[in-house]
Amino acid sequence: MIEIERKFLVTSRAYQGQATLKERIVQGFLNTHPERTVRVRIKADSAFLTVKGKSNEAGTMRFEWEKEIPVPDAERLLSICEPGVIDKVRYMVPVGQHIFEVDEFYGDNKGLVVAEIELASEDEDFEKPEWLGQEVTGEVKYYNSQLGKNPYTSW
Repeated sequence: MIEIERKFLVTSRAYQGQATLKERIVQGFLNTHPERTVRVRIKADSAFLTVKGKSNEAGTMRFEWEKEIPVPDAERLLSICEPGVIDKVRYMVPVGQHIFEVDEFYGDNKGLVVAEIELASEDEDFEKPEWLGQEVTGEVKYYNSQLGKNPYTSW
């Protein structure tokens, strides 16, 4: 239940042609306490409740627990989330032995595009595609939980 990931800005739309899947995601946060976040997410025809713990100092590792829930329950939970629901489209992009999740944000976060990669260890090597830009792992303002409170368009 430990998630290890790194996050990067994206410098071009080249990933779109390399994607094997594209899906819309709507998510909100029931709790954005610094020690834990509780997220509700609707992705295509599925919904999930996720609890994430505080990240380690490098921002690469944290506890994550996720449970699939019925979509109607998720829709009801979204109605009581903290202000700032996140709306984005996720592209799944295989690169080498890994898959990058590239998120294009909409609404108050329009214009922000980030890529995340999940790893087996913090020091695992991975291939970096040409569209991968500056690393923002551990930069709190790029956390989805914070983008609802302090959207990209207000930076």
